[in-house]
Amino acid sequence: MSSVSYHISNLLEKMTSTDKDFRFMATNDLMLELQKDSIKLDEDSERKVVTMLLKLLEDKNGEVQNLAVKCLAPLVSKVKEPQVEVMVDTLCSNMMSDKEQLRDISSMGLKTVIAELPLSSSGLTLTVGVCKKITSQLIGAMGKQEDVSVQLEALDILSDMLGRLSGALVSFHSSLLSSLLPQLTSSRMAVRKRSILALGHLVPCCSPALFSQLTEHLTNELAKTPPVSMARTYIQCLATVSRQGGHRVGEHLEKLIPMVLKFTDVEDDELREYCFQAFEAFIRSCPKEMSPHVSTVTKLCLKFMTFDPNYNYDDEEEEEEDSMDVEDGLDEESDDEYSDDDDMSWKVRRSAIKCLESLIQTRRDLLLSFFTSVCPALLARFKEREENVRADVFSAFSSLLRQTRAGTSLHGLMKTGGEAAGSGGEEPAVTMLKTQVPLIVKALHRQLKEKSIKSRQGCFCLLTELAHTAPGALEQHLPALIPGIVFSLTDRSTSSTMRIDALSFFHVLLLSHPPQAFQPHMQVLLPPVVACVEDSFYKITSEALLVALQLVRVMRPQGPTGGAGFDAKPFVREVFSVTLKRLKATDIDQEVKERAISCMGHMVCHLGDHLGAELQGVLAIFLERLKNEITRLTAVRTITLIAASPLKINLSSILPETLSVLGSFLRKNQRALKLGTLACLTALVTHHAASIKPAALEPVLSELPALVDESDMHVSQVSITLLSCMARACPSSLSKISSSVLPGVFRLVHSPLLQGAALTAILDFMQALVLSKTSNLGYSQLLKSLTEPFKRPLSSDSPLIHRQSYQSVSRCVAALSSSCPKETPATVAGLLQEVKNPGSPESARVLALLCLGEVGRSGSLGGSKEVQGVILEAISSTNEEVKTAASCALGSMAVGSLNDYLPFLLKEISTQPRRQYLLLHSLKEVISACPASSLSPHVESIWSLLFQHCECPEEGTRNLVAECLGKLTLVNAAQLLPRLKQQLRAGSPLARSTVVTAVKFTIVDHPAPIDALLKDCIGDFLRTLQDDDLNVRRVSLVMFNSAAHNKPSLIRGLLATVLPHLYRETQIRKDLIREVEMGPFKHTVDDGLDVRKAAFECMYTLLDGCMEGLDVLLFLDHVEEGLKDHYDIRMLTFLMLARLASLCPAAVLQRLDRLIEPLKATCTTKVKAGSVKQEFEKQEELRRSAMRAVAALLAVPEVERSPSMADFANQIRTNADMASIYQSVQGGEGGGMGPAESMDMS
Repeated sequence: MSSVSYHISNLLEKMTSTDKDFRFMATNDLMLELQKDSIKLDEDSERKVVTMLLKLLEDKNGEVQNLAVKCLAPLVSKVKEPQVEVMVDTLCSNMMSDKEQLRDISSMGLKTVIAELPLSSSGLTLTVGVCKKITSQLIGAMGKQEDVSVQLEALDILSDMLGRLSGALVSFHSSLLSSLLPQLTSSRMAVRKRSILALGHLVPCCSPALFSQLTEHLTNELAKTPPVSMARTYIQCLATVSRQGGHRVGEHLEKLIPMVLKFTDVEDDELREYCFQAFEAFIRSCPKEMSPHVSTVTKLCLKFMTFDPNYNYDDEEEEEEDSMDVEDGLDEESDDEYSDDDDMSWKVRRSAIKCLESLIQTRRDLLLSFFTSVCPALLARFKEREENVRADVFSAFSSLLRQTRAGTSLHGLMKTGGEAAGSGGEEPAVTMLKTQVPLIVKALHRQLKEKSIKSRQGCFCLLTELAHTAPGALEQHLPALIPGIVFSLTDRSTSSTMRIDALSFFHVLLLSHPPQAFQPHMQVLLPPVVACVEDSFYKITSEALLVALQLVRVMRPQGPTGGAGFDAKPFVREVFSVTLKRLKATDIDQEVKERAISCMGHMVCHLGDHLGAELQGVLAIFLERLKNEITRLTAVRTITLIAASPLKINLSSILPETLSVLGSFLRKNQRALKLGTLACLTALVTHHAASIKPAALEPVLSELPALVDESDMHVSQVSITLLSCMARACPSSLSKISSSVLPGVFRLVHSPLLQGAALTAILDFMQALVLSKTSNLGYSQLLKSLTEPFKRPLSSDSPLIHRQSYQSVSRCVAALSSSCPKETPATVAGLLQEVKNPGSPESARVLALLCLGEVGRSGSLGGSKEVQGVILEAISSTNEEVKTAASCALGSMAVGSLNDYLPFLLKEISTQPRRQYLLLHSLKEVISACPASSLSPHVESIWSLLFQHCECPEEGTRNLVAECLGKLTLVNAAQLLPRLKQQLRAGSPLARSTVVTAVKFTIVDHPAPIDALLKDCIGDFLRTLQDDDLNVRRVSLVMFNSAAHNKPSLIRGLLATVLPHLYRETQIRKDLIREVEMGPFKHTVDDGLDVRKAAFECMYTLLDGCMEGLDVLLFLDHVEEGLKDHYDIRMLTFLMLARLASLCPAAVLQRLDRLIEPLKATCTTKVKAGSVKQEFEKQEELRRSAMRAVAALLAVPEVERSPSMADFANQIRTNADMASIYQSVQGGEGGGMGPAESMDMS
């Protein structure tokens, strides 16, 4: 006998003891044994343990019984199937027992077993077997009408089981349905409610046929006009089924809606409540199918949200008239039998309001109509007498505000020049909201003085939303709101959460409104805030400090109009003393410490001149906080703020020590601290250079070389900005820089990663350095260090020079030469010499050309004939790199002196067909970089030249011509855009494709004057989607994609007309597929692939900015087709699917079964054994991409309720190959949204 069996038989023996304590301890020990992973039981022990535990369930002692139930949980996974079945059989028969206690404990046992049944595929047979056993027994138990408590327990267990294991019970679904439906007519309310719950759990997994059977049963019963109590049950069941069944209800809506509408006329409050709950479920589950009924439901909601037959809102006579006509019929009989306790009308009002809220949340497209219909009605209900209902009114109104804000942020990112000007740039919904603000404030300001805390919290939430949605709109109404805020802060009976809410609203209010608005009320506002800073509860203190910080800014706002006309003196002491007390305390919460430092920092920054002798003490505390690890980051930011204060605060007492502490921070690993420290040092050097001795900066300078490195460009940029400030403010400190920091800066200049802001910082530094006249760092020395790596002859061991570093170095050379104009002629001569010298390495010649271009960009070359000659010669060179560099240089010089170079450039383009492509590049540079004013005189000549070449057979040249045309159109859009439109009608297919591509280049991603004109005529350009020429349709799609990506506002209104043509291009066309013979092989070529790809790319882009204009289900039909298309298109549709799963999960669930198949096919495909390596890599990438889409689908809540998805998920878990792909996709790349950026198709 093994030791485990021996130990267990010992325990079993003790369980038979007469002493209840022995039994209890033995059971407890058994439980601990069973919980060990290592334990293995032989058959005999299994049987004994199960028998013993089942016996203990009938123990006299309650504690022992409870422990025995707990033991069942670990036991399920430790014993074999027959024993689990024995457990289940016994528990089920005990459930029917006459003893109530045994029944209760057995049902607990069954629930425990169900919760432990394995879901993995290996344990599925056991689970299915056990479930069948339990189900058949439970169905029997439900049939027992005589004992209701047995029925209730059975229904309860069934709900549990369906909720967790519905998929395993598919074979039982129909018998469960037929046994649950009769329970809906039970005489006991509790039985009906639990049956509804069980049906709710059954719905998500059942087959469509069963779902139809269930809804038909409900509609038939409702059609018979049952008695009110039955109607309640059926409608309630309908609401639950709709909530759980989601989109499936859609196809039955036409029958259901009229039924539910009919029952809203029955004079029964609870029935009406359930009707509205059903409407709410319909709206949330299938918003699209509900569209035709929205107006009916809205009218009903508006009618019943004022339904209050037993109450007279007599303080507003005129409103009482409207709210009473609904229920005139009810008044006669209600007077005598109604007491307020029986009044259930509030349930009707609440459910109507919740239903409205669901409409507001799901139908953003109807927002404007809600403002005219729903908004005034909700405002009128702010006076609601029932506290819970009033909270719902506030919540619904807040939803309306949130939806308005969602619109502004969506379009705000994409505002175009024409839209953003003045109030015309406002969302129409925000404009409508602003007209309602006085009414909102009028309705709320009385509520803010209510005793009810819930109401006041609702008010503050709503007002916070309002301040976020329409910043500045409350400015006129501050006098009405301030008493309410002060009341909530000072009222003794107020809870701490209430105060925190009031403070956080006040904070939002201060941030979203101009400071001048609050100045007149300072007398009233400050004392309660100061009192809150002194509060003993840390959360209140920390919120109050944030508010105090904003109030300090209100006392003397920085800026041109500063503190004009407002005297802050009387208020400074108050704020100062409480903040100082918090600042000195070291035994308080970290958040309070940090906010006290920030608040005091703002006081010093804005009001430092009022602090007098106290100031030095405060600065000393800041220095202390700077040395403390917990508060150092906040202290660094605060000192930065003070250093830049316009009050010129005297920091000399703490400067030397601060600098050495800051120097040590640059060694720390914390990136935020490094960046904060660099910003702080920059502020100190810029504003307090006079008090800094050069020696004090040495510890800082010694740390900088390590920070100037390509591994973190942003830190490098900020470090170099600090060096530039030093070069300007205290140049003497940089004397030793050449051996320390400079080599790092040059390494960065030669790095392929340098661009943008970091490059600008370096250019600025070079100029500051050369002007600071620091010894041994003169112009020539810097120039030599910059260009040296390019002059080495190419050898195998010299590192490869990246193209980006040519650009960076040439910009640096130009920056140096513009700082030292005296040196420029010599430099230019040297560069020309370098280009002409045939012996110099290619890299040196390319660099010299680019430097000439950059120097010429500032116009300092003039129209020197020698330069022109050298450039032309270089363009004719045999070396590709030199040719390209020469064309860039020519463009840059022409930017600098347009009149000298442009005519020459245009002449060359028309006379030199062989160099045309390179010269067009130069022209593109000119058009892109020159200001419109200087280009205007030349527009005509450029335009006519470009149109001579717009039908060039070479596609690369045509694209360049199109880009030039597009960018030229931006110079004078009003004249040139109509001309482009004319060309559409006139030209050949090649010319049309050039024109459409040109339009693509007029759509830029920032606001531009052309936007308004484009909006009017982009529809004409998009007609080319119907062009007969395949290529024209393709470029038209690319242009549409560019518009959708950069300026969705241009095409939002055209979606209805454009989408059918777009979808048509996603179809595979047989007539475009041809066979090509390549020697003995036949090879199929699909000419339509590029167009299809462009169409799918457009669809992908539309998901970002134009989601509202899409009919998602129609969209999904085409995605589904794409899932079976060519490799490239499948990759795209997998991305789309992942995106759709997060944007509109409901629609994706609706189509899930059809979408799973192609995904499954991709994930399970194997490549033929003899295939080439590329085939394997392609297939692998496809599978990973498909798996990302699957991962995104599995992240959708309740997705595994779909049997096909659950099955596929199981397949992935059990197949090692697929499981490993799934893990890798989950681990490193989230839901697969990584590659989204790489899909920016220009």
